Amino acid sequence: MHALRPLLRKSLFNLFAAGLACAASLAPRMASAEALLLIEADSGKVLQAENATMPWFPASVTKIMTAYVTLKAVKDGRLTLDSLLTVSPTAASQSPSKMGFRPGTQVTVDNALKMMMVKSANDMAVVLAEGVGGSVDGFSAIMNDTAKKLGMTQTSYVNPNGLPADGQITSARDLGILARSFLRDLPEYEYFVHIPAIRFGKRVTGNFNKLIGRYPGADGFKTGFICASGYNLVASATRNGRRLIAVVLGSSSGTARAVKAAQLLERGFAQDNLTWLRPSLGTVENLVPVDASPPNLRDETCGPHRKRPASDDDGGLIAANGSAPGSASATGGEAQITFFTAGLQPPLMRASELMASAPAATEPVLVYTGPTRTGTALIAAVAADADQQAASKPRGKKSRVAKKPDAADKPADKSKDTKTAAAKPDAKQTDGKAAKPATPQSAAIKPSSTTPAASKPAGAKHAATKPDAAAKPAEKPAAGDQAAKPAKPKAATNPAATKPPAAAKPANNS
Repeated sequence: MHALRPLLRKSLFNLFAAGLACAASLAPRMASAEALLLIEADSGKVLQAENATMPWFPASVTKIMTAYVTLKAVKDGRLTLDSLLTVSPTAASQSPSKMGFRPGTQVTVDNALKMMMVKSANDMAVVLAEGVGGSVDGFSAIMNDTAKKLGMTQTSYVNPNGLPADGQITSARDLGILARSFLRDLPEYEYFVHIPAIRFGKRVTGNFNKLIGRYPGADGFKTGFICASGYNLVASATRNGRRLIAVVLGSSSGTARAVKAAQLLERGFAQDNLTWLRPSLGTVENLVPVDASPPNLRDETCGPHRKRPASDDDGGLIAANGSAPGSASATGGEAQITFFTAGLQPPLMRASELMASAPAATEPVLVYTGPTRTGTALIAAVAADADQQAASKPRGKKSRVAKKPDAADKPADKSKDTKTAAAKPDAKQTDGKAAKPATPQSAAIKPSSTTPAASKPAGAKHAATKPDAAAKPAEKPAAGDQAAKPAKPKAATNPAATKPPAAAKPANNS
């Protein structure tokens, strides 16, 4: 028995060691549903990395590369910011978020970039792609070639906007490399990545990046979201001449990703004088890629537990303690991370409180369709876009979903489906008076101004509730109106009022 004890101990030790090795091999996938990265913009030095080389679905952070390729073309003289591009049917057919312009609409490179980077407009990304690369496929090839040149070894692109597609993959490491390259290669166009808001017509859209206008020194970059990726964010901020880049992939909400990025940035700035105490993690280019498939977060992000549809503009929920779901503050991790805000004195604010506050007041940047304009011509262009918005809005009561900005840009002839039209017949009448049951005389006085009621069941419904309108002897109503309005009992003695063929027509309006 005593001789067996050493063998037993050795076996137990081997099993324990094997268990640790297995846990370690699974750690990148199981430890966290997020990928995090914090680097110095100038040197590329890694300050924090967690799952940073795990492949990930990029979603709309793809548009950083779209902007990079477009602005490189501008810098190289292949086109200008004033170049006019045309919205194609392919661009117009993209899923929201989008501007919703009709095919044939023209927009400058400058305005398309602003709409894409602030509103995350998928249609504008395709407009730019077709303008620079000739087609989506042609532009995607340029994107992939550019990624290879920059050292983004884990990235491949299929489209310019990040909508779900097989093969559209990146990593936090590669996004850090891209952000550094943008700042290094295109400093004169850096303002495109930190525009607080845009105004198109009468509609103002704030940047989906909640750090802009809230976190002190925030100056970039772009958000992204699809169900499979979760909520992504590439952010940057500058303090005392030192610029940091934070990448957060796979957060549970728009607020959670902003809180996490703010925490990363604040830790990085706080460590400015203590970096020598931490072991070196090398530079972002030297991080070793992980050979794996991207995690699919669809069930966690868009599952039935959500009370409303998820989107890139999802601000998330703020808990009673001021923390965002999934943020470090929910477990006390934010206790030592506080922030000075512009114009405010102590007490200091936690990251979640900062992200929940209103952004700093700023004048939105005007964007518009058509060629570049200034002065009174610009004012006229903005007014024309506002008029177009008003004309394209469906009349009558609208649902909450229909009030979204994208819906406001849809052409008027597509703004209502058959169900809506059937429920609200007034909006489809060619004569507004004929559709108002409160004034029945007008239906009898002007029968020729509307389509016969026999072909419009909704009109027949209104007329049937006011039978005395058909009893007016002064006018002879059209056969259709007569069919839609049953005669009063006293009119039964009049043969003309009870013609069998006319009375049988409503049966076809089911």
